[in-house]
Amino acid sequence: MPELVAENRDRLAADLGDQVTSWVWLHQVHGDAIAVADDLRHASPGTPPEADAAVTTVAGTAVCVLAADCAPIALVGDRAVAVVHAGWLGLEAGVIGRAVGALRRHDPSPGGPVRAVLGPCIRPGRYEFGPTDLARLVGRFGPTVAATTEWDTPAFDLPEAVRLELAAAGVDDVLDLDVCTSVSPDHFSHRRDGVTGRQAVVAVLEP
Repeated sequence: MPELVAENRDRLAADLGDQVTSWVWLHQVHGDAIAVADDLRHASPGTPPEADAAVTTVAGTAVCVLAADCAPIALVGDRAVAVVHAGWLGLEAGVIGRAVGALRRHDPSPGGPVRAVLGPCIRPGRYEFGPTDLARLVGRFGPTVAATTEWDTPAFDLPEAVRLELAAAGVDDVLDLDVCTSVSPDHFSHRRDGVTGRQAVVAVLEP
């Protein structure tokens, strides 16, 4: 319900306090487009950009993605941060590599290491996958993304694909929160619940 979403966003803003001066939310479409938040601060707040990742170099600008089984990722550079919404379609399209590249291009202090945090997402034990699509992803990422569910059917290892894409983009410092949204009673899961809410991952540079 829109009023509940607005209430939860107000709570989040209150929790983060004065360190956030502006917010960038996205219209996520499971693609590979990257929004540069620094170019959006004067855009209409009612028209979020159509993208699945956002990067900012401005202190106080919070960039956000929502997920309820897909992989939400925060990327941290020296003077830039980014967030990524990575479902299997976005992963296949290369959204992670594009986001890392955008962060490095826009960071005022390029050349430093990039760190990543992988938030709660569905794990292979609960992520049953059709064999045709799974074979396509194995062709894209390699055999380690093929797994089995708890009930012994084909599964896609979403976190493994994320790690492989981060490594391919030169990001080896990865903190995985190791939470399965489908298992955890404290998280939303579209696979488990159908119509459901979303978790938010937020990244903001301190002043």
